[in-house]
Amino acid sequence: MRAGLLQLVFIAVGLGLGLVVPEFTRGPVLPSRPVAEMLLATGFGVLGAATVIFSVLFLVVQWAATTFTPRLTLFRDAPIVWRTFAFAVGLTVFCATAALTIANRDEVSVVVPISAGVLLLLLLTLLRTLLLKAVAAIQLAPVLGSITERGRHNLDVLYTSGPGGTRGPGDAQGPRGPAGPGGPRSAVCWPKAAAVLQRVDVDLLAGAARAANAVVVLRVTPGTTLQHGTTVAEVYDGELPGSAVLRGLETGAERVFDQDPGLAFRLLADIALRALSPAVNDPATAVQALDAMEDLLRRPARARSREVADRAGVLRVVVPLPAWEDFLRTALDDVIPAARNSPSVLIRLRALLEDLLAAGHDRGQALLTRRLAWVDEELGARFSRLRDALEQERRDEG
Repeated sequence: MRAGLLQLVFIAVGLGLGLVVPEFTRGPVLPSRPVAEMLLATGFGVLGAATVIFSVLFLVVQWAATTFTPRLTLFRDAPIVWRTFAFAVGLTVFCATAALTIANRDEVSVVVPISAGVLLLLLLTLLRTLLLKAVAAIQLAPVLGSITERGRHNLDVLYTSGPGGTRGPGDAQGPRGPAGPGGPRSAVCWPKAAAVLQRVDVDLLAGAARAANAVVVLRVTPGTTLQHGTTVAEVYDGELPGSAVLRGLETGAERVFDQDPGLAFRLLADIALRALSPAVNDPATAVQALDAMEDLLRRPARARSREVADRAGVLRVVVPLPAWEDFLRTALDDVIPAARNSPSVLIRLRALLEDLLAAGHDRGQALLTRRLAWVDEELGARFSRLRDALEQERRDEG
């Protein structure tokens, strides 16, 4: 929707400029006929930029899907793609409108061709930025860096408080829980076909809950696939219709980064798994993906829920959050068995788990210990001499 709206805005701006700019009469003037021909040639020539944009988009999306993972949509959803396309369409509209406006005039201000030239230079700048973005989107290190950056941002935003959860605005002491005892007043089920929960509009839900003097407790997290009939929320204290709750849930066909901290771990695990497949057999790529995983796993994720209160400090919305243990399972449980024939990846997995244990992470010590034993078992079963050499090196260093 935002991409389509942006195109409409640029079309309207191009139309307005095409009507207004030819009205300037100050300064040097030029014959209108060659200027009109130049504008038409520029406008129709700019349409070729749209072909370039969609060609690059198709190639990069196909490359990312086959090389990394089909769930990687960073370039497809990049704002630069749709902004460049919208600017090209707006420039075409401007050139065509300005050419028609000056068609019956004898002279036109030099401002008109200069404006078209400046806009054309801006389009070339956007195209250059787009191509650089496309080159980065097909290289491993920039892709891993972008995924890690987005995952780190989500963890920092969603897990900023302690075990009590995220505090709402205007609540210095922490939000208060549901006022009434007992179970929920009502449960809200998903009435449509299966869809992925992408975002939760907590402000909209908090406003509706405040108006009904209720508390909305979601039972699903962003990134979850909602099946028909699934309980998505429970309403406590007040009476709030299910339609008001469903309006605060934005769904789609696939997961997005906005409020889904687990997506970064899923994408990194997918990249590692594809690199370890017999068809690719690229363990170095899997090691780089594990480097990015460790960077995210080292970050704390203590809060179990995101709690939003109103200005009076009364709890209105509770959104569950994935636990750190969920991130660990997503990151490693598929990669460990896939790495059984790759000694370098097994060694990196062992180092990752030992580093997390040594860092004294406040959760999941038992999970880390069991996975470390699993990696040692795989390493000893297939590369016993390598494991013995590593143990001897460790004793020598100690």
